[in-house]
Amino acid sequence: MGERVHILIAGGHGQVGQALAHAVWPEEVRLHRPTRTDLDLTSEAALAEAFARTPFAAVVNAAAFTAVDAAEAQPDEAFVANAEVPARLAEATRRAGIPLVHISTDCVFDGALDRPYAENDATAPISVYGASKLAGEVAVLSGNPRAAVVRTAWVVSARGRNFVRTILDAAASRSELPVVADVVGSPTSADDLAGALVTLSLAMVAAPSAPTGVYHCVNAGEASWAGLAAETLRLAGSRTTVVPIPAADRPAPAPRPANSRLSCERLARDYGVTMRDWRLAVADIVAELQRQRVAP
Repeated sequence: MGERVHILIAGGHGQVGQALAHAVWPEEVRLHRPTRTDLDLTSEAALAEAFARTPFAAVVNAAAFTAVDAAEAQPDEAFVANAEVPARLAEATRRAGIPLVHISTDCVFDGALDRPYAENDATAPISVYGASKLAGEVAVLSGNPRAAVVRTAWVVSARGRNFVRTILDAAASRSELPVVADVVGSPTSADDLAGALVTLSLAMVAAPSAPTGVYHCVNAGEASWAGLAAETLRLAGSRTTVVPIPAADRPAPAPRPANSRLSCERLARDYGVTMRDWRLAVADIVAELQRQRVAP
């Protein structure tokens, strides 16, 4: 076994953090997933102590204020988690001379384009959440020259709260489910995203000259929320019917981009990462959830 490689996963107990914990890493890698109690990411002193105690080789930041609607009423909290914490992590990793991989979102765009968004398309967030995440991107990229921002979208898994689990829970007691059909995006498996993050972070650890900047990482293909719901129910063998509705019939405190599709060509070119079709990913998630329900 080679020399131990320590990697800090900030937000290690969220949906993506748990996926990173279950991902396949080389045996020499040791993941550190402190809770909020163990490590206060808002404290410069706490971060300095953690970095002094452990020789981290890289940091993956999966910590975020992800309650999109709640951010409209709690902008200060959203900006602390989504902008100030990434800024502190960028400074800490720059001082340590190590790479930072930071997870961001499709919500930095306004959704007005009629094609998948590329990394260099103009950002224009339409929600507090999107604005806070964009501020985090700027802080990360300006704070550490060895940083990569990985934008993703519509993350689902067999762990934590997410759209697939919500749909299955609702279908257990309802024969029809109204679901928005005029918002289109790229459903993304947390496990598939984690696999890409493993590849990217290890490459950045191995080569200081590894490419940096903004990358998009979502499963291949596209769907509306209604389409994702219908496929989820089909895979589960549910008799519940999805009733497509316009977003205007389901107003939310925070507006969402009508087009959340992301192009992942740069990730494939620079790191050789290609993502499978979202339907295959959702099939695995539904199968895992069904196994969980019948397990003793």
